[in-house]
Amino acid sequence: MPENPVEAFKNAEFLASPEARSLRILSEYLEPMVRLDTHKVNSTILFLGSSRALTEKQSVSFAKFYRESEELAFLLARWAIKLKPKGKNFVVCTGGGPGLMEAANRGASRAGGRTIGMNISLPEEQAPNPYISPELCFLFHYFFMRKFWLVSKAKAVVAFPGGFGTMDELFETLTLIQTGKIAKKDLAVILYGEEFWKKIIHWDDLVRLGLIGPQDKDLFRFCSTPREAFAFLKARLKRHL
Repeated sequence: MPENPVEAFKNAEFLASPEARSLRILSEYLEPMVRLDTHKVNSTILFLGSSRALTEKQSVSFAKFYRESEELAFLLARWAIKLKPKGKNFVVCTGGGPGLMEAANRGASRAGGRTIGMNISLPEEQAPNPYISPELCFLFHYFFMRKFWLVSKAKAVVAFPGGFGTMDELFETLTLIQTGKIAKKDLAVILYGEEFWKKIIHWDDLVRLGLIGPQDKDLFRFCSTPREAFAFLKARLKRHL
């Protein structure tokens, strides 16, 4: 007599198979949605930045950006906590890793705010940083689902210096705004560290060569101090309340 079969949704071998990929993708859409709604997260501020720019002792060249990412997140979280609408508005969100992402989660946590970390499973595992609120700590398998949730509730993106991952997320976001998939009025983009961003990317040359239009430079704003970025974002974000 055969043993009782395992129900399909409990069949780990099937769920890990290529045929069940659509179910895994759907899970990475639905589970974060339910959890964010459960914890009443209305909107977020997304911080991008290098995972390799570690703490002040470990990376002297990036110690300044670590401190300033932490300070800006602290200012934003302290301000957002006092806002009147129900639910949590402008919650600091990062990719969940170390470096400048850790700094942002750390600053928001220091202000007493909840913080979100959206990590990704990689061959070399990247542990979530300790400043993420446990109930808002996510782990994704699919990069595109992670990107969706990083931007989905964001009302602002602050891009600190970073490498391939930071550039990838920044330019995909700018492309979505440029093409009207996200309304420009709905998402403020700050490139933090004007000297870095102008040295790494020759924006004026892109315009001169006709690769972007002059108006595309208006899709983002340079800021180089926490106070400057905070003042700009506070004025922009108030309209979303």
